[in-house]
Amino acid sequence: MPLDFSRPAVLALHYQNEVLHPDGKFAFGVAGDGAAQPAVVRGARGLLDLGRRRRWPLVHVRIAYRPDFSDVTQNCAIFRTVVAQAVMADGSWGAEFLEELAPLPGEAVVTHNRVNAFFRSGLEAMLDAMRPSLLLVGGVATNSVVEHTVRHATDLGWHSAVVEDACGAASPAVHAAALHNLRLLAEVCRLDEIRRLADGWKREAR
Repeated sequence: MPLDFSRPAVLALHYQNEVLHPDGKFAFGVAGDGAAQPAVVRGARGLLDLGRRRRWPLVHVRIAYRPDFSDVTQNCAIFRTVVAQAVMADGSWGAEFLEELAPLPGEAVVTHNRVNAFFRSGLEAMLDAMRPSLLLVGGVATNSVVEHTVRHATDLGWHSAVVEDACGAASPAVHAAALHNLRLLAEVCRLDEIRRLADGWKREAR
């Protein structure tokens, strides 16, 4: 299915210190992977820059918990790890956006506290108001918030394109497996392909 670039929006998921900064300690991200981390940051920055140049809406999604972690449901390994490592507390350095990927004034920010970015976050209502033709999704980790969120977006009727080089996971194998799953639910493209397709759409629109 051709991608509709008439009204795209960029969905940037968890570009936060704890999962992307070299000093971050959340094992489900790529902060500890010296090879992957710079590449993911470059891809994410490229996606954000593209959206800003094109004046597409940007929605930055952050995960954060109460300082006492009383809002964490410890029903699975990832949430138990949050509490055990005391990561992503609201107001902490780890929950802040990575400096080079931080929102600019006027860009939308959504906070949530589950794996799926839509869960009780207001994201669905925000997108309903925007009515984007396409969601361009990047984030960390590919197998966690990206996959969960795109699955939910598909069920809600949105058309998504996952920008694979703006995503990352704890290992290349996990990243690749998640992208394999996502190809059944969304388009999976590299950033240079998104640029090319957007350029082609602009020429056709003239």
